[in-house]
Amino acid sequence: MTPRTPASHLVHDELSPTPEMAADCRALGANLHLERVARAAVETPPSLHFADFPSDVPKREIQVSEAAARIANALHLHLD
Repeated sequence: MTPRTPASHLVHDELSPTPEMAADCRALGANLHLERVARAAVETPPSLHFADFPSDVPKREIQVSEAAARIANALHLHLD
């Protein structure tokens, strides 16, 4: 058996027991949730006014290549 030296020890020997690590994760998750709730409580609320929202969102431009147009025309889809 090889004697234990600082360079030869296993990292998992230093880990906490699994239930303790699970409890730490739950506590961290609860803390992060509370931080989000606290931030949301002091932020400006979203507007409820209709005028603050765009009524017409511009549509994206669709480009049809010549090859796609030829295939569509051959299939009688007519993308004019």
